[in-house]
Amino acid sequence: MESWQVSKSIFTTEYAVLRDLLRELRTEKGFTQVQLSETLGMPQSFVSKYETGERRLDVIELREVCQSLGTTLAAFAKKLEARLSESKKGGAA
Repeated sequence: MESWQVSKSIFTTEYAVLRDLLRELRTEKGFTQVQLSETLGMPQSFVSKYETGERRLDVIELREVCQSLGTTLAAFAKKLEARLSESKKGGAA
């Protein structure tokens, strides 16, 4: 079976923006990785790995992270879209 390149999507500029935004939200909330992981009921390495791009989040996991950070998936998606639009404008200049 031929391998799909889905795993490489964690290395795209767009995924880096997603990771950066998640990290920013966590720090704005005043959470360490350990505190967030405890809220999620996951090991600290779970947070570390998605923040560094070693691991992908599926949409359900992303929703849970957003809720733990005091936001909704919809609000996060809106911020992400705005950030992605900004990065595209910056890249085109």
